[in-house]
Amino acid sequence: MTADEFRALTGAWPERMADLERFRVMLTEANAVMNLVGPDSLPDFWSRHAWDSAQLVDLAGFGKTWADLGAGAGFPGVVLAILAKGRPGSHVWLIDSLQKRCRFLQTIVDELELPATVVWGRAEEQALKVDIVTARAVAPMDKLLGYAQPYLSRGAQGLFLKGEKAELELQEAAKVWQVDADLTVSRSDPRGRIVTVRSAKRRG
Repeated sequence: MTADEFRALTGAWPERMADLERFRVMLTEANAVMNLVGPDSLPDFWSRHAWDSAQLVDLAGFGKTWADLGAGAGFPGVVLAILAKGRPGSHVWLIDSLQKRCRFLQTIVDELELPATVVWGRAEEQALKVDIVTARAVAPMDKLLGYAQPYLSRGAQGLFLKGEKAELELQEAAKVWQVDADLTVSRSDPRGRIVTVRSAKRRG
């Protein structure tokens, strides 16, 4: 996928495309010393990272508050924050437990003047009330629900980007959690799934 194809799919404003390109360059530079993403995935930035993240907007819409757990390299949180710039009510909390990743994220937020706040700490310990809680490549569903449950219990909906084992992960999680969830085929990769979680309560 090219940048033009991404713009056609998302309707992203030219200013937001410029922000995404700047983010791509900064990520590439930082990745040489920090290993934020697999280096062989960077040439496919627009499909594998940007579009994979941006598709969540179609499910949630703009004007929402998000908590991105294990925000890492900024997917999906930074992409969502870039697309949300200039849209009232939109804000993204980028939460990560590693300080060096938070420093990288803060550099991006400052450079691009994003509607986002970087939080250094454990996801499950934050007392945030948001509309959407999200994560990508953080943990299997049984563990991820533990991280996300405080947000879900405060009224958030979960939108989690998962791979081809999403259904199996949900089955395993159901042994520990009572989950109200469904799966949507990813638009960036038909093997992937988006797990929408409306509620999750630990069994027993």
